[in-house]
Amino acid sequence: MKRYITSLVFGLMSIVMAAGCSSDDKGPDKPVEPEKTVPVAIEKTNSTKIYMHYMPWFETNESSADKKWGYHWTMANKNPNNIGVNGRREIASYYYPLIGPYHSGDKSVIENHLLLMKYSGIDGVLIDWYGTYDVNDYRMVKENTDQLIEMLDKVGLEYAIVYEDRFLTNVVNAGKAISVTGAAKTDLAYVEKNYFSDANYIKINGKPLLMNFGPIVLKTPPEWTNVFNTLTAKPTFLTLWDHSSMAGENASGEYAWVYKDNSYLTNFYTNTKPKLSVAMGSAYPGFKDFYAEGGGGAAIGWTIDHNNGATLDETLALAKNANVNYLQLITWNDFGEGTMMEPTVEFGYSFIEKIKTFSGVKNTESVFPDISKLYDLRVQKKGNVEIQKKLDQAFNYFVSMQPAKAKQVINEIK
Repeated sequence: MKRYITSLVFGLMSIVMAAGCSSDDKGPDKPVEPEKTVPVAIEKTNSTKIYMHYMPWFETNESSADKKWGYHWTMANKNPNNIGVNGRREIASYYYPLIGPYHSGDKSVIENHLLLMKYSGIDGVLIDWYGTYDVNDYRMVKENTDQLIEMLDKVGLEYAIVYEDRFLTNVVNAGKAISVTGAAKTDLAYVEKNYFSDANYIKINGKPLLMNFGPIVLKTPPEWTNVFNTLTAKPTFLTLWDHSSMAGENASGEYAWVYKDNSYLTNFYTNTKPKLSVAMGSAYPGFKDFYAEGGGGAAIGWTIDHNNGATLDETLALAKNANVNYLQLITWNDFGEGTMMEPTVEFGYSFIEKIKTFSGVKNTESVFPDISKLYDLRVQKKGNVEIQKKLDQAFNYFVSMQPAKAKQVINEIK
């Protein structure tokens, strides 16, 4: 009888456990995995490829090994630990990010940035990249870049590298490489191996796009020929405007930047663009650097007023009239020079709203505040695994172009 009762008890327990832990149920303590969805391209009418120049160089006191804020928030004399009566941290910029100063390697920050770009009609990101060497903050920039690239594929955006050859001399002086060309070969071998083969790496004329902010150190065609000789496939190589002669036949074309006033853009479109095999235009909201006030060196010496968005309107119109195939937006987040299009306290979402209009995004539904709310909840509910899973689902809905479902998930979270 005792054996019978024991068997009965175990039998009932097995039934209860089976009912509570079926193959589709992971138990009351484990949240259900978010529904997986693949990224879907946003529908838009403008065929121009629109790319955003992006700085992955920001660091906070929580992300850095020495618990100090990075130079791009502090320059020489600002302390983000000081918080004003308006609740804002003291940073080296005349403008303040809507989500506050951040770490570029923070996945929640990257998620926020890329979703805002996607719904603005931006096709991809052009990443300002310092190379592979562990000198100054170059390694941190590389690590943040890799975090960014990991999420680009999940969001459904492309990317390419903007190589900063200006830092090669520092690498040699630090004893990390024998020569500047040797250091460049190492850097670009890494780019070819780890980035060029990605399905979402930007290709122009069938070849991976590589841009250079300059050249500044490698100033002769033989140097670039030497560097590119080690690559299996020669990239579509674009230099800064009026700099392609330094790379000679290695250069496929040039890209426009921002300088003094819009007349330089007009000259690029009228006189330079027709001579180039590949020409990339530019558009920007304004320019006001913080270098002198931040103790970061002399001021650039000129400014371009933001004019409540009029400057961005004008530069976008110039690009449209020039019928460019490729357009670089300058920039997402160079707060030190005041060219940021990232939402700010001062300008709100106005710049990306203008990009959205220029792109001809068919979905006119307002989603930018909801994307910001997703970020706020990521931060507020950081330790809540169940809610983070729900936010993952909202992210999946956003990238698969189901914003109504994403909003519903977000609004259900208290």
